[in-house]
Amino acid sequence: MIPFLLAGPLAVALLLPGRAGAQPRPFTCVGAEQLEEDAFAIPFDRGAATPGEGARANLAAAAERAKQSPDRMVCVLGHAGAQEGGAQAGTALAARRAGAVATLLAKLGVERDRIRAEARRAAFARGAVPVERSVTVVLLPP
Repeated sequence: MIPFLLAGPLAVALLLPGRAGAQPRPFTCVGAEQLEEDAFAIPFDRGAATPGEGARANLAAAAERAKQSPDRMVCVLGHAGAQEGGAQAGTALAARRAGAVATLLAKLGVERDRIRAEARRAAFARGAVPVERSVTVVLLPP
C-alpha cells in the first residue's frame, strides 16, 4: 500500500527541489509595526479580502523594493476594523487580506519564503487609507 501512495504527485513534489517544498526562512514580525522606513500601505475596500486597483502602485513599489534587497525579510500585516465584523470575523478578514497580498508579492517576483503574512490590530496600520482597511508591507532591516 505504501509504494502506491508514494507514486502520486505528492511524492514527486516532495522529491523535487523548488518553491513547492520551500520552508519559510526563520524570522519574526514582532515589532515590524514600529518601523517607519520601507513600509507600504495597501488599501482595501470595506469588507474586501483582495486589494482593488488602487493598491497596484504601492504593491508594485513594495515588490520592487523587496527584489532590490534580497537579504531583507518581508512582513505583511493585515488589518480589519470593528465595522467589518466582530473580533473573530475581523481577525479572519485581516488574515485573508495579508495572505492575498503575500500571494501577489510572490507573483510579482518576491521569493515566497521571505514573506510572512499575519493579522494585526487596525491601530498599527499606516498610510493615507483608513487604518481598518489596509495591509501594511514592511521590509525588515537586514
